[in-house]
Formats: sequence, C-alpha cells, structure tokens
Amino acid sequence: MRHWLIANTRAGGGARGADFWRPRLARAGIAAPEVRDIADEKWEAELAPGDTVLVAGGDGSVNRVAGVCLARDAILGVLPSGTANDFARNLALPEDPDALCALMARGPTARLDVGWLDDRLFLNVVHVGLGTLPATQASPRLKRWLGRFSYAAVLPQLRHLGLLRGFHARLEADDEPLEERWLSLAIASGAFFGGGSRVPGASPRDGRLTLVAVRPRPWWRLLLTFVITRLRGHTPEDDDSVLVRQPTTCHIAMSHGHRVTADGESLGHHREMTLRVEPAALRVIAGVG
Repeated sequence: MRHWLIANTRAGGGARGADFWRPRLARAGIAAPEVRDIADEKWEAELAPGDTVLVAGGDGSVNRVAGVCLARDAILGVLPSGTANDFARNLALPEDPDALCALMARGPTARLDVGWLDDRLFLNVVHVGLGTLPATQASPRLKRWLGRFSYAAVLPQLRHLGLLRGFHARLEADDEPLEERWLSLAIASGAFFGGGSRVPGASPRDGRLTLVAVRPRPWWRLLLTFVITRLRGHTPEDDDSVLVRQPTTCHIAMSHGHRVTADGESLGHHREMTLRVEPAALRVIAGVG
C-alpha cells in the first residue's frame, strides 16, 4: 500500500503545494510518497485499493480526489491548502502542519457520508440562489486577498442582482412536497460551508442530508436570523424565514433554470435535480472529534 501526495499548485495562492508538505511528511515518517499534480490524471489508474491519497488543495481538489478514492477503494487524507477548506473542518484535523502530517502518518480512519447531485459527488453543500454568490461573484484575486471573508464581501450586491425577490421551486424532501418562493436553497452533506460557517444541525456521519431553505424576507430580518443562528447554532424556533429538513433524498424542480454550485464550483444552470446521501461511503483520515 502506497502513499500519494496530490497537490493543486493553484489552491490558496500556491503557498502550500508539494514542496511545502513533502519535507513535513518525511519528518513524520512518510518519506517517499508518489507525488503528482492534480492536473495529471494518469495517477488515477495506478491507484490501488487500500492506498492513501493525501490531497493538498482546497475543497474543489478534495472533491475530485474523493471521487477517485471512492471508485478505487482508497483512503483520503486532507492537507488543507485552499481558501475555505470546509470539508477538512469535518475531520477534526490539527492546525499545525507538523502535527497534521504526524496524524497522516498514523492514519486513523473514519467513514463519512457523501452526497450526490444526480451523478455528481459533493462533500459540503449544493447551493441554489443566494448561496451561489461566493462561487460566481468572488474573483480568485478577492478570495486570495480576503480568504474566508471573500464570501461575505459579495453580499452587498444582493439588491443590484435582484436576488431579494427569490425564485419559485417545488421541493420534495423524502417525498414531502413544499412549493413556494425561496431566496436560497442549501443542501448539505457535510457540516460547514463558506469558510467555516456551520450548517444548522448537519453532520457528515448521520446518514442524512440537511436542507436549509430561506424564504424571501426583508434584509434586516434575514440578517437578524443569520446572527442568531451563528450564535446559537440553530435557527430561531419562532422564525419562519428559514426551513430546515433532514431528508435522505431531495428533489428540486424550478420554473426556470437557475445557477447551481456544489462545493464552491459552478455547475451551470439547472431546472431539476435529485440529491441523495450515500452513508459512510468515504474512508478518511480523521482526528478526534
């Protein structure tokens, strides 16, 4: 069984590429990993069941490598090197790079759920509406300079983009239908999005998705709901601006095509999509937590 180091030289400005991680991994006992750039697809065919793949990149890189690990029955290790690193937050990883590499060398494993949007894997969150702004409006330069705060930097554009009106969609969460206007739909497999924001009630180990649907409301009310949710860790019980459900499957049908993002990557415009969870599908190296 081999160790692989797959690096995205463009993630997070390129400061934590293979040259950053290789000496630290060597000191931890992983002296000669097979090193590949993520743009090189040849390594995928060489990956054997039981191999450990350490990916140095952001959520987009982790998403791609996770799909290969699922297909080849390999173990995924994450060396957070991107802007948001939301999937890594599910794994209780040490922040210190040397401690992280020591954990990768020990290799304690856990199994996490993954989500599927039709035939597309996602590990964090699928967004429609307001939640697509960070991926579609924040430039790479803005992300590099502001880090996780780039996700808040685009929010003042709401009025100019006309998103406060929302859009019409029919939701079926575990066959329970609900049809009205929505400002934002978020369907989560993991527990984090947007550089550390927690999805209310979500866990990557409960065998369920978490649907968070936001209704169009005055901006001040939505802001108050957001602040209370961040402080308490759950939405206010007497506030109908946010609907939270935890289905295993979810079907969304919209009257018009709308932009969809998954794990921060744009998937173009969709009118209909089906989402499901695959419980305990992905083997990962994880800390205690």
